Amino acid sequence: MNKLNYDGLLVLEQPFIKVPLEQLKKTVKVSQKELDKEFTKSNSTVSDLSNKIKQGKIGVSDASIALEGMVGRLQSLKRKLNDTKDEEAMYVSRSKQRLSHLNELTHIPSANSEAYTQWSRVRLDRILVDYMLREGFSETALHLAKAESIEVEAYVDVELFSQARRVEQALQRFSCTEALRWCNDNKSNLRKMQSTFEFNLRLQEFIELIRAGKKSESIAYAKKNLNSFQENHMKEIQQAMTLLAFQPDTRCLPYKKLYDKSRWDALIAQFRADNFALNSLTSQPLLTVTLQAGLSALKTPMCSQPDNRNINCPVCSPDTLGLLAQNLPLSHHVNSTIVCRLSGEIIDEDNPPMSLPNGYVYSLKALEEMSSKNNGQIKCPRTEKVYDFKDLKKVFIS
Repeated sequence: MNKLNYDGLLVLEQPFIKVPLEQLKKTVKVSQKELDKEFTKSNSTVSDLSNKIKQGKIGVSDASIALEGMVGRLQSLKRKLNDTKDEEAMYVSRSKQRLSHLNELTHIPSANSEAYTQWSRVRLDRILVDYMLREGFSETALHLAKAESIEVEAYVDVELFSQARRVEQALQRFSCTEALRWCNDNKSNLRKMQSTFEFNLRLQEFIELIRAGKKSESIAYAKKNLNSFQENHMKEIQQAMTLLAFQPDTRCLPYKKLYDKSRWDALIAQFRADNFALNSLTSQPLLTVTLQAGLSALKTPMCSQPDNRNINCPVCSPDTLGLLAQNLPLSHHVNSTIVCRLSGEIIDEDNPPMSLPNGYVYSLKALEEMSSKNNGQIKCPRTEKVYDFKDLKKVFIS
């Protein structure tokens, strides 16, 4: 019973490993792009100089200036590559540390061991820090990480969530600048995902120009930034262009929706979804996922019946964990367990079921405790009828 289910524990840890690897891939691609760009430019410069020298069209001093400019660009490239090299080394180190952390689990023999308790504590801390970072409580997350001595940089992607927070805060201020910069940095990957986020940002900026009464600027903006999206979004562009004939306070429903400020909330939601997908993160915090995994193993048909709720069952708590369990499937139990509604304890051979004259069944220990406090009498919590302890009958379940 105390044997660890390694596969079950590790199945939720894919993002934990994949995030630094995705960041490493992104950094390598950026470095390669910079390298190819500068080499192409340098080869072009050398070839051009060579042709001009052969034709006698350039003097020594001009050639020297051109070569110095090329050397300056290459030195700048070298500095960039050194910075990138440090960043790549950081992501490699982070991946190794995370793999080592997960590998520790495979050497733990039992759930009762002290090693498993310590490992689980670190896992819980990083899940809590991850949740706080997602919700925007960055300072609290860092304080928790420092207090629990977990390796924040190694186990939690602080800079990733910090960048996401900056983009979301800009969108909350009705500014697309940060989000568009993010789109530019991730252009190729967003294209592979067939994301519409950049188009929606451009469309929103166009709408805001019309809202501000800048019709000439909005038309110029559309020509410059919306033309490239015509193939896949012609209908949306045409509808947006019609806004030029409507005021922001229009009651015409299709155009009223385009003017609606709630579009900014939709942009934030789309950014989160695309950002999580781009970095192999789960759409929900790992804290929510792990809680729901546990709750789904406890949920029974009784949990949805107010009269049959168990005081010790987290699923039966409608205002807290019960909210997380609302849309979860019922658990499948090969063998049923009977739980006393009074005490929340399991009814078994050491705590047998006892029936009141009205047919309701509770555990012997709970009824004995109630009887001792009420001079041998028992009050049924469901019907509020009072009975003597001697009226109880033992129930035999077959």
